[in-house]
Amino acid sequence: MLSDNEVLAIRARFPIFRQAIYLNSCSQGALSDSVEKSMLELLEVWNRQGSPWDLWIEQYEIARKEFAELIGADADEVAIVPSVSAGISSVATALDFSSRKRVLMGEFEFPTMGHVWMAQQRRGANISFLQSEAGRIPAKKYAENINHETAIVPVTGVCFSNGFRSEIEEIVAAAHDKGAYVLLDDYQDCGTRPRDVKSLDLDFYTSGNLKYLLGAAGVAFLYVRRSLIEVLRPAVSGWFAQQSPFDFATQRFEPATSARRFESGTPPIPSIYLGLAGVRLLKEIGLTNVAEHVKRLTKELRRGADELGIAIKTPSDSVGPLTVLKCKNVGAMIDHLGRANVICSSRHDGLRISFHVYNTMDDVKVVLRTLETHLDLLCLETQPAGTMM
Repeated sequence: MLSDNEVLAIRARFPIFRQAIYLNSCSQGALSDSVEKSMLELLEVWNRQGSPWDLWIEQYEIARKEFAELIGADADEVAIVPSVSAGISSVATALDFSSRKRVLMGEFEFPTMGHVWMAQQRRGANISFLQSEAGRIPAKKYAENINHETAIVPVTGVCFSNGFRSEIEEIVAAAHDKGAYVLLDDYQDCGTRPRDVKSLDLDFYTSGNLKYLLGAAGVAFLYVRRSLIEVLRPAVSGWFAQQSPFDFATQRFEPATSARRFESGTPPIPSIYLGLAGVRLLKEIGLTNVAEHVKRLTKELRRGADELGIAIKTPSDSVGPLTVLKCKNVGAMIDHLGRANVICSSRHDGLRISFHVYNTMDDVKVVLRTLETHLDLLCLETQPAGTMM
């Protein structure tokens, strides 16, 4: 477990904390000194060499390897894509919906998941959404609805709107029992705890650098189970999806034998530089350390919110990184937190507070004090237990 001094040393590497309390990693990770340095390195080599594509392609392959290590995969099972939307679309176009037409997903998915799969309806896909029960979608509900017509079950790791954590192992087991694939969208969790795609027995896994991986928009990753790479051919392609892109063979179509076949065009080199620096920083800190620290912060926020009687949209067994509080006027609550130099975000009627390794118990105290001052803007389940702090 990280000591308080170790956390403060990490926090010092993120300049935003000199002027604000940053609790919006669920939207964008804070900028670190190492990520900023990586951008300066890119600009320097670009300025000095003009077009050092050999170096840039080397960084592209290093980023693939480093992310693969982070999730327990092999490098040739990972595609680098410009966004999670692009990665999921590549998978979707590779599936044949002639026999298995059904795509089953929960209503908690990020909109892109619904949009990508609904776009496949013209190819024969039949999209079904599971409705939530008291803020959660239990694995049992997936199991009851997966059948032999189900092609794939896309599932969110942590819901972007209420912080619910899906029961991944049970969902995977239920899907595989009926011969269906599982795709895990882990964007709201990847970077806050260890993750092993092999032990989870996943078919596909995707996340991006934008949030808890501490990078920037423009690069995401797609893991594809090795046994599926050869049998799936995306209808979305490009020169970097080919076996030998630098042969420049316009009239030859030979998809790569690795997960690179799920890529398309020229890699987003600036975002790769930034993303690689973010991943390396997290590896240096250790994801087990990150997970333990985030869990402590989340528990303290929930304890304080419970004492104040605030309605919490996030189920109690979903421990971090995202906790969502129910508001009567979430816009006004965001404004008041902003005046206290607290940066967070909202979705619908939920105030989203997301912790990462750079946050502290003092951050939690500031948030709770501000909430206590504006309880009229929040939905209350009980009368406050008393004045806090």
